[in-house]
Amino acid sequence: MHQLTAIARALDNESRLRILMSLQAGELCVCQLIELLGLAPSTVSKHVELLRIAGLVDRRKEGRWHYYRLAGRGASPVVRDALRWVARALVNEEQVLADAARLAAVRATDPEEWTACYTRN
Repeated sequence: MHQLTAIARALDNESRLRILMSLQAGELCVCQLIELLGLAPSTVSKHVELLRIAGLVDRRKEGRWHYYRLAGRGASPVVRDALRWVARALVNEEQVLADAARLAAVRATDPEEWTACYTRN
């Protein structure tokens, strides 16, 4: 039951839902998420950490970059079900569609160019 309450808590925020939907297309570094969401680095870091604690996303570190992706096949059934439910429920949401269009430009930019995001805000 603890995992389910952690998932429910993680899903109770529009920015976290936007992150999950953005990760449908593959992993993103924190700077890319910051640029996409237009939020402060510390805020985005808190959001992805809550998603990670809930088991909804996995993290890897490469140099100074932290990359996030949706939880994989090793995730528990409740996590996999939650991710499928979110994807189905939000697939046609206006903000999700706008994010998907913006995400193409964000992905096309080298993460090195986003370094300044850590000093903004």
